Amino acid sequence: MVAQRLSLGLLTLFVVSLIIFLGVELLPGDLAEAILGQAATPETVAAFRKELRLDLPAHERYIEWLLGILQGDLGRSLANQREISELIGTRLWNTLFLASMAAVIAVPLSLILGLLAALYRNSFYDRAVNVVTLSSISFPEFFVAYILILFLAVDNQVFPSLSNVSADLSLWERAYRCALPAFTLTLVVVAHMMRMTRAAIINLLASPYIEMANLKGMSRSRIIMHHALPNALSPIINVVVLNLAYLVVGVVVVEVVFVYPGVGQLFVDSVVKRDIPVVQACCLVFAATYILLNLTADILSIVSNPRLLHPR
Repeated sequence: MVAQRLSLGLLTLFVVSLIIFLGVELLPGDLAEAILGQAATPETVAAFRKELRLDLPAHERYIEWLLGILQGDLGRSLANQREISELIGTRLWNTLFLASMAAVIAVPLSLILGLLAALYRNSFYDRAVNVVTLSSISFPEFFVAYILILFLAVDNQVFPSLSNVSADLSLWERAYRCALPAFTLTLVVVAHMMRMTRAAIINLLASPYIEMANLKGMSRSRIIMHHALPNALSPIINVVVLNLAYLVVGVVVVEVVFVYPGVGQLFVDSVVKRDIPVVQACCLVFAATYILLNLTADILSIVSNPRLLHPR
């Protein structure tokens, strides 16, 4: 079953690469004319199209692009002629650092809040946590980001409003500058994971073996930690990994608000400059990350569930 999921993931990535290429092909206007401007002569445009290999048929360019990716060659940026792999490498590291920092805060926080909400179901704590987390997830990311900037950067000056990081910063300084975007991402994803943890635990509390544990006089916290939580791991792992995928793929708005030099900011800058090879590469990185983490969620769910691991 695991091999089947891996094959399906590779097939999905191939289909996504085809959709990305066709999507770029269907964009209105001519790329060479857009880059050179209206003052360019037809001869200059034709020479530029030949240099970019835009004169080749679409299927030949797709095969050439795909073979280049398989060999680790993403091409060159039209804006500055730098290797795209070099451009994305630095930005991807920044995005992964920000996503990891948000995950370190959000995952344990949401699990603790979800467990306590299940333990004190229908109490004041349960209702308060649900209201706060649902409120945070109801607002768009840019609104949450600007609220945090207003209170923690402008009024109280606790954290910087711009997250301009560079390679020469120490780990502590980098984490300090990434604090506000990490808090924003945490508020966006924590509600989903917390509610799934709470729902999975409450669903298992109605099981016969949990009722037996209650009849034996076990404490509620021991029942949840030793009997309910291990059996609820499969759906919890699934929702946690899916939210981790969102932390990498869905950071475009947050990176733009905080001027954070990640892949999302590179993607937006490349769209503005009509740097199509970089746009294609960013889309492929986002798609590959999302598919890889979805595959990880599927495989972990199968491994943690004996009924899926050994189907009859």
